[in-house]
Amino acid sequence: MTSIKDILIDMRNLSELMVDLAYSAILFNNKEVAEEVLKLENKVNSYNYEIKMQSLMAARSREDAEMLTPLLEIAEAAETIANSAKDIADLVLKGLKPHPVFKMVMEESEETVSRTHILKGSILSQKSLGDLLLATKTGMRIIAIRRGESWIYGPNRDTVLFQGDTLIFKGTETGSNILKNIASSKITFDDI
Repeated sequence: MTSIKDILIDMRNLSELMVDLAYSAILFNNKEVAEEVLKLENKVNSYNYEIKMQSLMAARSREDAEMLTPLLEIAEAAETIANSAKDIADLVLKGLKPHPVFKMVMEESEETVSRTHILKGSILSQKSLGDLLLATKTGMRIIAIRRGESWIYGPNRDTVLFQGDTLIFKGTETGSNILKNIASSKITFDDI
């Protein structure tokens, strides 16, 4: 049985990823990403249920219940975030186009969500995210990778990139431009 602590960590990570993916889905009008948000929302819901079950089994007294209540509130808040991300993704699945103000808001935010393709000759190809240290070198965090017809969500340091991959990433506008140039083989890390 997974501990409540580990479940809460997974819920936090998933709800954060879902928000990033939902904004990506609407920004790029991508139904595949929107559908993945819905799948992740189901997972967060099941985690919330598991936390409630474990809490009920662990509470033997009023004091135990009072101690567990904040954990239940945190789990409920993570599920609320996940549900909100699902609502954003639903807009894409319903075929609604984002209002021009949405794109302006995304451009004005401190962090931007962007995408790029890894082209032939890019130094990113056949290297792991851990080896590349993209977050350190460019300020960008890869949140999803499209490889052919499949997706990798929440890639980790062991995830290897390949030519032809489409990267969806989050960070600053400056970092976005740098990563796009590196992915298209226009520059290397030595040029930044």
